[in-house]
Amino acid sequence: MEYNFGEGSAPVVTAYVDPSCPFAWITSRWLMEVARLRPIALRFEVMSLAVINEHRDLEPWYREFNDRAWGPARVCAATVAQHGAAALARLYPALGRRIHDEKNKDFDVVVPAALAEADLPAELAEAAHRGDVDQQMRASTARARRLVGEDLGTPTVLVDDVAFFGPVLTSIPRGEEALRLFDGARLLAGCRAFTELKRARTEDLSFA
Repeated sequence: MEYNFGEGSAPVVTAYVDPSCPFAWITSRWLMEVARLRPIALRFEVMSLAVINEHRDLEPWYREFNDRAWGPARVCAATVAQHGAAALARLYPALGRRIHDEKNKDFDVVVPAALAEADLPAELAEAAHRGDVDQQMRASTARARRLVGEDLGTPTVLVDDVAFFGPVLTSIPRGEEALRLFDGARLLAGCRAFTELKRARTEDLSFA
């Protein structure tokens, strides 16, 4: 399903996400809040951190994180390949809630439970340990990186024909704050001269 709360004039919003990424999860929750309050058609595509960081020299903890991230992203890619983007729109929130809100990092437990919640075949979980969907996952990741640049990553958001990296958030904006952020992000992204706005992160992540 798409999170489609409006008529034909509703902007199409595509969020490129990795299910293991906490920042992508918070951004997606913000977009779901926007969709609850305003007519937008929200869909998800896979942008794999494991692919982005495959050949990079990383700190050991982050290398381990990326190596484990292959599994859930592969399941998402297999879901899109076999059942379409509407199925991913059911699966991704089910994964994100377990991985981030409930802090369950046992992907061999998380993935089957999320598939069951999303009413998807249990055998999709096998894709986590296979590489036969990597080509599709690399292709969707490459599409996202072409939109915003090779040095950026997930979350990447595409609104109609305007794409931007982020916003990177430490908590989920709600209500009017969510709408103001959406309007502001679109306004900045729509300026061709605009490239970056950033400040130091001073708060811990909150998924509440």
